[in-house]
Amino acid sequence: MQGSVYEGEFLNNDINGYGVYRWADGRKYEGEWLKNRMHGQGRFQWADGRVYEGQYQHDQKHGKGTFFWPDGRRYIGSWQEGKQHGCGVYITASDEQRVGQWEEGRRIRWVKETGSSSNSAQ
Repeated sequence: MQGSVYEGEFLNNDINGYGVYRWADGRKYEGEWLKNRMHGQGRFQWADGRVYEGQYQHDQKHGKGTFFWPDGRRYIGSWQEGKQHGCGVYITASDEQRVGQWEEGRRIRWVKETGSSSNSAQ
């Protein structure tokens, strides 16, 4: 993409290893790469302030990760092929936690709801 910049490791002219890729539209990925794809542990930030930190496989969120919204909400849990999938914790902007089950990016059901995470037992 024109105006994009990559700083990091290469192997045989492929982006491979650790590096930072900045797109012209303000997106940024910092983390592990394999054959020109985000693969391994990384952090992706959008220009609007959304952030995903976690595992990637073949350019998609896959494994364990946390998604942060600019308004303070977040999702901590499992991802598959770029979508929330499996068990996860949704935390509201007011810090209320809800444990739920997701399939292909859609919440199927809430399993448990708790109060503020700052009030929960540790």
